[in-house]
Amino acid sequence: MKNQPGNSQSFWQLTTTDALKQLSATESGLAPNEAAARLKQYGPNSIKAKANTSGLMLLLAQFKSPVTLLLIVAALLSAGLRDVADTVIILAIVLISSILGFWQEKGAARAVSELLKMVQLHCTVLRSGKKTEVPLEVVVAGDIISLTAGDIIPADALILEAQALFIDEAAFTGETYPVEKSVCVLPENTPLAKRKNTLFMGSHVISGKATALVVKTGINTEFGKISAQLQQKTPETDFERGIRRFGYLLMEITLLLVIIIFAANVYLHKPVLDSFLFSLALAVGLTPQLLPAIISVNLSTGARRMAKQQVIVKKLSSIENFGSMNILCSDKTGTITDGKVNLKDTLDIDGTHSEKVLQYAWLNASMQQGFHNPIDEAICLGYKDTAVDFTAQAEVPYDFIRKRLTVQVKNKTQNIAITKGALNAILSICTRAENADGKLIAIADCHKKIDEQYVQFSNAGYRTLGVAYKPTDAGHDFTKDDEKEMIFLGFVTLFDPPKADVIKTINNLNQLGVQLKIITGDNALVARSLALQIGFSDPKILTGAQLMKMSNAALIHQAPLTHIFAEVEPNQKERIITILKKAGNVVGFMGDGINDAPALHTADVGISVNTAVDVAREAADIVLLSRNLDVLINGIIEGRKTFTNTMKYVFMATSANFGNMFSMAGASLFLPFLPLLPKQILLTNLLTDFPEMTIAADRVDDINIQSPQRWDLGFIKRFMITFGLLSSVFDYLTFGVLILVFHVNEKTFQTGWFTESVISATLIVLVVRTRLPFFKSLPGKLLSIATVAILIFTLAIPFTPFAGWFGFARLPAVLYVWMLVIVLFYIASAELLKRIFYKKMNAKLLKSSN
Repeated sequence: MKNQPGNSQSFWQLTTTDALKQLSATESGLAPNEAAARLKQYGPNSIKAKANTSGLMLLLAQFKSPVTLLLIVAALLSAGLRDVADTVIILAIVLISSILGFWQEKGAARAVSELLKMVQLHCTVLRSGKKTEVPLEVVVAGDIISLTAGDIIPADALILEAQALFIDEAAFTGETYPVEKSVCVLPENTPLAKRKNTLFMGSHVISGKATALVVKTGINTEFGKISAQLQQKTPETDFERGIRRFGYLLMEITLLLVIIIFAANVYLHKPVLDSFLFSLALAVGLTPQLLPAIISVNLSTGARRMAKQQVIVKKLSSIENFGSMNILCSDKTGTITDGKVNLKDTLDIDGTHSEKVLQYAWLNASMQQGFHNPIDEAICLGYKDTAVDFTAQAEVPYDFIRKRLTVQVKNKTQNIAITKGALNAILSICTRAENADGKLIAIADCHKKIDEQYVQFSNAGYRTLGVAYKPTDAGHDFTKDDEKEMIFLGFVTLFDPPKADVIKTINNLNQLGVQLKIITGDNALVARSLALQIGFSDPKILTGAQLMKMSNAALIHQAPLTHIFAEVEPNQKERIITILKKAGNVVGFMGDGINDAPALHTADVGISVNTAVDVAREAADIVLLSRNLDVLINGIIEGRKTFTNTMKYVFMATSANFGNMFSMAGASLFLPFLPLLPKQILLTNLLTDFPEMTIAADRVDDINIQSPQRWDLGFIKRFMITFGLLSSVFDYLTFGVLILVFHVNEKTFQTGWFTESVISATLIVLVVRTRLPFFKSLPGKLLSIATVAILIFTLAIPFTPFAGWFGFARLPAVLYVWMLVIVLFYIASAELLKRIFYKKMNAKLLKSSN
């Protein structure tokens, strides 16, 4: 994004007139064409650049494989030698494969784009005097924005008009309570926290109304500067790392195979060009060319299914990690609890219910004009006798430094200041306390009793505030400096109850192999009480203070055993996530504030909610439309289904392809002709890939959902070699039947093996796609249809006009009977081998876990 017009350093020192002049704007807003021009000139209002891949670039990307490029060059060389038919067929097959990949990936990208629109932010701007709803990304410097309660601040702006405006900057500063904003002119050196006339991107309106002039957008905002650390390259996911390593493995095998086969065929005096084309075709056959497209289709299909479960996926590769996740870290508010504050009781210093404390707390809560918040709403709902003749005289709003709110109220006979806030913040300004009899005693004489009551309330799981008061002078408006020598009156206890079904939900997570760890700023006593309520019999708790004293080496042993991290500072969240990852876990983190952004970025799966601040949603991989763990559970299940279906393709492609290519490589050494022509190999690869493109819609067994699944390259190697060698055994059995029983010629051999190879590779998919016996886990509808279609096409092609193009001949009927027997025996053997393979694997896992 380019630097924007105007004074980009200190716009809070400008008058409204000067600011409008510098930005070439008016109070009626920009004209639509001017806004569009500025958007083009200065870039979108986003803290993260978005790359848009054109359709042409996506299509060209399908040809980036070195093997594919070599094949095209070789085919063109073949054309130069006047073998035009082979050239056209080879290029056509390569083109069809690439178009299929392009079509799948383009559809996947379109689907994801549509899903992301569901979580797009909008705001109200003034364009040529008319209020217009526009996406946040198109807001530009010079726009006039209109804000009301609940609105997100879309950019850094100068306030033009304000009415009782209070802004929640918790997402920006990490503090809980809002700050008052107003129209004014401030000195250039005013610190950020005291810029009363400035609105910051990422904060939101709690109460009041405002009109503001946008001065900075995107990465030029304070918000963008803070989030700069998130602009580093996104960490590679476990799945992406696995795909990369898998690609290296195939590359090594393919390169070795091509060199050996080409050299051997040349040594045996076979035509050099044919040998080169054959070697390249083998390489194409071994390489699962459609893997990128298959992965994209699986992930986009999974993303669409997850959207139906109110889970929007921003980063497709995170779906795989979502399914692999075995630890979920989350705040408790709104996730574990209802997220609604309730008044429990009002008590005096002896812990006895007090109507006076309730009345004074209600006066403070109901008379304050600063902002509406859940605590004051809960107190107001808890007080029934509202027929009081008090009126408000003055107010000292809450701020995050004092952590208290004071309201001066009066009636015909009384004038008092009532202060409510964090207990320690209240006790620090009190010199006396009032007991149940109304007598005043020195605060030092009852401090121990007050602390004991606080511990008792916290142990019971209640958030506890203090209430104090003192008589005041009706002729003097109470100020911040007057908050001293007050009288401690008592306690207000509040609670946010656990969700009704949270124990069941946590149990469901545990059954899926996912541990829930709560990270909260609440004190350890309240956190422990909550843990006991939600089913932790002996919760292990670490506090922020303890974390500060622990080395990483110590924490890497303690963190996985900890249930709740309490009294945690915002900057400690990222450390907790990093340590849990270093301990070998796939970690999800759920957060919604700017202080959560680094942790969201660090986690294997960053999870936010639709109401989160923009920077948190930018850092998150997944956005929930409902802040509910049940929604997460549904998302985890869908993630595991997607992971399973992706791995099915890897297993199918590598085992079948490895076996066929190994067989062809061996056969080419003892046969006087090529076992398959290059174009026949490419056709085999295309046909066997076709049913596998429907894997995204395949059914998934329950056994694949019950526990987190990780990418295991060693397992893939063992699977590929085991089932590839089995495939080769039956390939060589087919060779023996064709040569020793039927004594076929070159064309008949190639046709017979092509037929057996495609049919066996297509049907074996039904076996390797599941750990269960294949007849107990039926394939999905699309896979079944595609399988039948390929079987029919393969059996029919020798009888079509296309047979001559590919060098096929008609086969004797009795040969089909032999091939049927071989294929059935192959499927039965594969089923038996699969049972033995997984039995040994499970025994090995059990041994390693013990």
